[in-house]
Amino acid sequence: MEDIKRKLVNEDILKKRKYQGIVEDILIDLVNQPPHYKSKGGIESIEVIESFELNFNLGNVIKYILRSDKKGNKKQDLEKAQWYLKREIDKFNG
Repeated sequence: MEDIKRKLVNEDILKKRKYQGIVEDILIDLVNQPPHYKSKGGIESIEVIESFELNFNLGNVIKYILRSDKKGNKKQDLEKAQWYLKREIDKFNG
């Protein structure tokens, strides 16, 4: 069992969750459902981006803004959003 946990931790994150006094291991899927892309209500960034049919640049602007408080470096994520927004605006300048 320990070997399985080590392998899983390499691919995803194994966390402890306490619910009603019971501690359990939960596996966080960093590929299919990374928590830094999900709102408190369960909406994922990709759902917003696809719903509004945003292009690559604008989708990245939204993605970086929405996750900026969740990855530990808010300034860097906001600068990335700004970089993609500038690229989108530059399309109007020829």
